[in-house]
Amino acid sequence: MTYYLLPKIIMNIWYFLTALTLLSALMTIIAKNPIHSVLYLVFTFFCISGHYVLLNAQFLMAVNIIVYAGAIMVLFLFVIMMLDLRKNMPDSKSNLTKLAGAILGGTLLVIFIGTMRKASFNQATILENYTSQTGMVESLGKILYRDYILPFELVSVLFFVAMVGAVMLGKREAGERNF
Repeated sequence: MTYYLLPKIIMNIWYFLTALTLLSALMTIIAKNPIHSVLYLVFTFFCISGHYVLLNAQFLMAVNIIVYAGAIMVLFLFVIMMLDLRKNMPDSKSNLTKLAGAILGGTLLVIFIGTMRKASFNQATILENYTSQTGMVESLGKILYRDYILPFELVSVLFFVAMVGAVMLGKREAGERNF
């Protein structure tokens, strides 16, 4: 009896986390105050981390919390605090901008629904490839450093170039013109 009860509990948790994630992501967009928007985004990252736990990917959960909910959100908050928001606020959005956003959102919704209708979720094939070590650090490291070593190294070079570029753009000499 508990064997059949556990997947139902997990699915209920998954549905609850999904609803919370979608609601907090929507509130991130709708919120007028940028600080509230950042806090909703942090809550969205925590909900996504809950999904990682349900998928048995504890390493991705930890990285998501440390990198996104920690470092990136602190960076967003510092940028928001450094800006003078009263001076940089637009008066109001035009009706054309609102209409374009509604059309774009509706189009994305139709594409998403069409994709979900065409997709087949066969649970038997998913469970064939599943092991208890699927989301663990050791198996992730083996795949990352064996099968995807070239893309991993290329991304690290790209991040290094981006850091050097940010330092060069941030460093201004006396009398230099801005770009």
